Amino acid sequence: MGDWSYLSSLLDKVQSHSTVVGKIWMSVLFLFRIFVLGAAADKVWGDEVSEFSCDTKEPGCEHACYNWLFPISYIHYWVLQITFVSTPTLVYLGHAVHIIHKEKRMMEQLQGSTNGNVRKKPKYIDNRGKVKIKGTLLCTYMTQLVFKIFLEVGFCVGQFYIFGSVFMVPYFHCTMSPPCARFSGAQCYISRPTEKTIFIIFMLVVSGISVILSIMEIIYLLCIRRRDIRKQLLAQQHVLSSQQCPSNPAWRAVSSQYGDFPLSPLPVQGLTGLCNDDKHSDSISKEKNS
Repeated sequence: MGDWSYLSSLLDKVQSHSTVVGKIWMSVLFLFRIFVLGAAADKVWGDEVSEFSCDTKEPGCEHACYNWLFPISYIHYWVLQITFVSTPTLVYLGHAVHIIHKEKRMMEQLQGSTNGNVRKKPKYIDNRGKVKIKGTLLCTYMTQLVFKIFLEVGFCVGQFYIFGSVFMVPYFHCTMSPPCARFSGAQCYISRPTEKTIFIIFMLVVSGISVILSIMEIIYLLCIRRRDIRKQLLAQQHVLSSQQCPSNPAWRAVSSQYGDFPLSPLPVQGLTGLCNDDKHSDSISKEKNS
């Protein structure tokens, strides 16, 4: 197995630019895929060529049967899967770094032009220095999640298409002719089939967990987006109501009771009615005094 340190360092930078669910997905990728693949799975399949044998002496028959059963090594296939699945995340990382760098440079230019007195707040960085996934960054993040789901599902389907069943048989009858015998074929044997089957099922389960986490992250981002839109609408409605009837004592009492924020959105007609009631009561009191 190759060294995963460079890919791990790149994916580790994504931690600060992703959501809570994205960090869980990253932990699953590191712990249950890269670590297991490098520490255990490589040793399980290390003898797949040397320990593969067939009860035949015909030249080329054993290699032909092995290539028929394993068109591509499981280890190499999983390495390709991890690399392709991680690529959309790395693309998002590059886009996020570019946007943040561009915003920081813009803020520095504004500070230099206004002698340090800048009232404009950064769009993608909060007060704690964390990245806010919104706007263009949100579109890129959602796109890379969709691509990750399609890649995971595609590689799982491709594994069934290339290798067939997930259960590794201890032996099988190979009828590759030529180079094997035309009628009798050869009986071939696989080393440690149960151990290999466990790792195949394990990697498929981890792929399924990754797909579920990506779907959960999409739902989480949509809920966050909906909550932010609702907050903006309520804030705009609150500003509109305060501009329309600022002198109504009843409205002030209700607003102060709930922290200057309405419990539920009120129609503009209702707010106008409150103001009209206030004006009507003022006119009645003036007529009584006269």
